Amino acid sequence: MKREIWIGMLILKYFSIVITFVALFFSCTKDDSNPVPPSPLETVTDIDGNVYRTVVIDTQVWMAENLKVTHYRDGASIPNVTDSTEWSNLTTGAYCNYDNYANNAAIYGRLYNWYAVNDIHNLAPKGWHVPSDTEWQTLRDYLGGDYVAGGKMKESGTEHWNIPNSGATNESGFSALPGGCRSYNGDYYSMSYAAKFWSSTEYVIYDYIIYLLLEYSNSEVLCIGTNHRQFGFSVRCVKD
Repeated sequence: MKREIWIGMLILKYFSIVITFVALFFSCTKDDSNPVPPSPLETVTDIDGNVYRTVVIDTQVWMAENLKVTHYRDGASIPNVTDSTEWSNLTTGAYCNYDNYANNAAIYGRLYNWYAVNDIHNLAPKGWHVPSDTEWQTLRDYLGGDYVAGGKMKESGTEHWNIPNSGATNESGFSALPGGCRSYNGDYYSMSYAAKFWSSTEYVIYDYIIYLLLEYSNSEVLCIGTNHRQFGFSVRCVKD
């Protein structure tokens, strides 16, 4: 009888060890190379009725598409400036479509100068805002830092990005698109080659604005300062 009890306890102990090992195996091999997909949220709609997908990335909620609004939050119109000379002389908010071609906005969104980003009428929908440099940094840090975060933010494949679109996995769900930019002198360039996003951060003492750059040729995110507020860049919004 004692021998049977001892054998039963031994079997129980062995079974317990096996269960523990299996549990540890699956918890420790949770696939870092195939991260948990970003959490989908409901869409957000701007004042013009444009509807945007959103995505949760760690503690932040981002638009997963570039802004394309033509009015500020309170309904005030944002001028569409097509002339290069007029664009280069602006000191107030304006937007444009890449190459002055309206159909580009459907995919890539519109390009805004920094005066529009900083306008008191508010560019972002209610409950949202243009991210600060700190908020961009939070995103980049969560995605592994500046050397790899760009790849995790870029839309994968080469439907919109130029070949080779290096490192693009879009595992964050951010779905960055290469909307290009408009120079401070009014010229357009870099569509399919680069995505440039404004921040809301202005370093007045140094007279520059922070923006982010993602490129087709690498996985990096570059954080750059410019004193040209007339640049036209894409805008992504983050939830308040």
